Amino acid sequence: MKKIKEIIVVEGKDDTKRVSLAVEADTIETRGSAINQDILEQIRLAQETRGVIVFTDPDGPGEKIRKIISTEVPGIKHAFLKRDDARYRGQKKESIGIEHASVEAIQEALDSVVEEKIDYTPVVSKQFLLKEGLIGTPQAKALRGALGEQLRIGYTNGKQLEKRLNMFGISEKEVTDALEQIRKDKTDDRA
Repeated sequence: MKKIKEIIVVEGKDDTKRVSLAVEADTIETRGSAINQDILEQIRLAQETRGVIVFTDPDGPGEKIRKIISTEVPGIKHAFLKRDDARYRGQKKESIGIEHASVEAIQEALDSVVEEKIDYTPVVSKQFLLKEGLIGTPQAKALRGALGEQLRIGYTNGKQLEKRLNMFGISEKEVTDALEQIRKDKTDDRA
């Protein structure tokens, strides 16, 4: 089993249990989106000593936690799980969470970690995103979803996309290449 040096930040005990089936790692649990100062201090210390990988559910509360930690503890790493990989379809309700993901999906997410750039110069502009149809078009939401999966940066809304691409130092060329692959895959699926 692969050992992870960094401490992985997850939302709860069920996430810790699931991650422990996929990799050998220590975790910090935020206990939901009401993340308090004590937990943030633990994350700061973890970042200073071993590094941190934020691995939250691919949903609204998970994104809120990710944003809080990213603001408070600069330079952390992120692992993103695809929404479909985290989906549970029970008899009465649907749920999304790391605790529902397969061991393989968790391993893939942790193998594709991206690191925040602390002092970054923006490389992707809003005009570029408009030109590529990632914002301002009826198809933009679906295209952003596919791009997030292709680049392993998670789903974003229009505002978040520019920030996340720049934060991770992803160039316009990398975005263009990923979009070409997405369009090629879509064409191949139709054939």
